[in-house]
Amino acid sequence: MKNLTRTFGVAVFGLLGVTACSSDGNKVTSVAPVTEVPVTEAPVTDAPTTTSAPEPLRILVTNDDGVGADGIDVMVQSLLAMNNVTVTVVAPLENQSGTGGKTTAGDLVVADATTKSGYPAKAVAGFPADTIIWAIDQGGIDFVPDLVVSGINNGQNYSVEIVPLSGTVGAARAAAARNIPSVAVSQGLAAAPDFPTSAGAVVAWIEDHRDELLARADGETVTEFANVNAPSCAAGLSVRGVIETPIESIGTSDYNANDCASTVVPTGDVSGFQNGYITISMLPISGSPFTD
Repeated sequence: MKNLTRTFGVAVFGLLGVTACSSDGNKVTSVAPVTEVPVTEAPVTDAPTTTSAPEPLRILVTNDDGVGADGIDVMVQSLLAMNNVTVTVVAPLENQSGTGGKTTAGDLVVADATTKSGYPAKAVAGFPADTIIWAIDQGGIDFVPDLVVSGINNGQNYSVEIVPLSGTVGAARAAAARNIPSVAVSQGLAAAPDFPTSAGAVVAWIEDHRDELLARADGETVTEFANVNAPSCAAGLSVRGVIETPIESIGTSDYNANDCASTVVPTGDVSGFQNGYITISMLPISGSPFTD
């Protein structure tokens, strides 16, 4: 126990009353004896007890709808509500939907900006993948993120046909290619997209993986990244659950199909989404469905 002392002339006297708690919650007071030491003997001083704060999870957020879009703002606010995280936003200056993994040669032009609700951000005049290049390759930020979150996109990014075209996916893939864990997140297209549903799914995913994200060494190899798609259910309905599933072909099905009242058992990300599930699919950095 820390020994608090006060000097009077040639003597050092211990603190008389030290209060603690017993196992039954009652206060217990112990009385330390008064001791006298020679003036030539140095007083005992204990170093203060310190407890290191848990390491924060450092999250970089980007998107392809642009820094001022609704989806990225909801995502940022949801992340900020988590315990012990830091959130940095680097996003495209303008809407860059459908640009896949395109990049811009040379130095990128970047300006100060804010999200829709006023959170500080950097706006990159370029493609979604350019935001990762500026932040990581060109030293736009002075740390290596524990996680990159790309989104929330307005409109689902599922299937082997659509995933390669998505700028949301393109940014997450660029981060993973730099050995940074990443998540692409999209909300089903609707007149009023239910962004809180996909944001909640991502927050839950992060909490499930927080320990392993923090335990990773910088530069540890990453070979895949997560792609999250959440349907915007009709009024009065809610998503059926969350499933981890491979991607599949959209085939001839309707991109906008969405039935949260369905009882169909899904076979992949398209059927899962179209039948009311939030889908999480792990995508490779290279290889199918990517052809570059």
